[in-house]
Amino acid sequence: MRFRSLLAAAVVLLVLGGLLWWSGHHKSAPRANPDEPSIVKVNPASVERLTLEPRGGQAIVVARSSPNQWHIQSSGPYLASSTTVGGILSTVSDLHAARIIEQKPADLSMYGLSDPGFRLQIGEESGPGPTVTFGDRAPAGGGVYVMVSGDARVFLVPSHDLASVDKSVDELRDKRLLPVDADTVANFSLVRPGQTIRFARAHHGWEIQQPQTYRTDTFQVDDLLNQVVDARWIPATAPEKAETAFADGKPIAKVDLEGSTGKQSMEVREDDGSYYAKSSAAPGTWQIDPAVGEAVSRNLDSFRNKQLFDFGYATDPDKIEVHDGTKALFLTRSGTTWWSVGTKMDGDSVENLVSAMRSLAADKFVDTGFTAPTIRLIVTSGGGQQVETVEIQPTKEGAIAKRTDGPSLYVIDSDMLDMLTSAINGVKAAAPAKK
Repeated sequence: MRFRSLLAAAVVLLVLGGLLWWSGHHKSAPRANPDEPSIVKVNPASVERLTLEPRGGQAIVVARSSPNQWHIQSSGPYLASSTTVGGILSTVSDLHAARIIEQKPADLSMYGLSDPGFRLQIGEESGPGPTVTFGDRAPAGGGVYVMVSGDARVFLVPSHDLASVDKSVDELRDKRLLPVDADTVANFSLVRPGQTIRFARAHHGWEIQQPQTYRTDTFQVDDLLNQVVDARWIPATAPEKAETAFADGKPIAKVDLEGSTGKQSMEVREDDGSYYAKSSAAPGTWQIDPAVGEAVSRNLDSFRNKQLFDFGYATDPDKIEVHDGTKALFLTRSGTTWWSVGTKMDGDSVENLVSAMRSLAADKFVDTGFTAPTIRLIVTSGGGQQVETVEIQPTKEGAIAKRTDGPSLYVIDSDMLDMLTSAINGVKAAAPAKK
């Protein structure tokens, strides 16, 4: 027991001695002068080039090719992620020191700065900018030793500053296969075996122009476009494996985009349940998220507007005209009150009709079968600017409807038809005012 106690005491003395030696060689310093809070200060807009030099690795050069676009020059003609490069610029443009460790160090190896773990060189429009050298991590406090070219001092900066600038090529690369802003796309096409669907921007959103002009569900087209421009390659799959799978895969679609950045394209194929793509903007072949493959696999009808009427929920119609066999309704709105040929109408019954017309939507589309419509609905809205006419022909399964401004035939189920006819028959005059 006595021997163990002596051994433990000796270990404690050795630890204390080591700490005293370290504190003598790593002097504590006061916090940075509040008048000089930054150790590096550059204008991010003036930075034209960044060179990242990891210890023992190949230097990575990232250069600005346009105000908002960067390219990786040293490892192939890769587009760099503007978000990742922006993070680096944000860190080094106003780099703060947590502490000044030593004013004039005699031995940089004590801080890992003679053979640094990472170095960042900044090139500006006017010429070479500062170089920031990162050394070892401090034994305590979660910081990293740093020196800046032209300054003899050793600083301590937070570890997250190093993490935000020390990036690999894969981290720097823009993983989007079509690096395009969706808002700048003027038109795009889905080219598939046997069919091409072309979408073009219109004043109200999107319009299907090919295979012919159809009313378009703008929300669905926006979703498709966002899926395409957000498509990213999966780093876990090697390009060689993706190339083989693409060659063996079934063609799904080719997407052609045209906008402010010119023309770009991406081809998608499917192999064994996975999707692979080639892009005009990114070299190589890559595996992509299944959601992208499923988006470009959707059929034409999924992008067509299935609603029979365009008037929305924000504004009530101004006029409604209904012809159903021998029944006819002529309704006009004044403020919140509905009238029919001078007779005040029951507001709830008319609103039921308005709601039923708003709800009219197709289950699917057909090309034939519309020959003898028996219901005719005419709705005027927007202060007389918009007039929509829908004709309906009942069938055994429900009905076929057609707008008079286009060729599309909309199939309506029986429940929706029953709701509409019930609402038409339910329109009534307002109850007499009580005396």
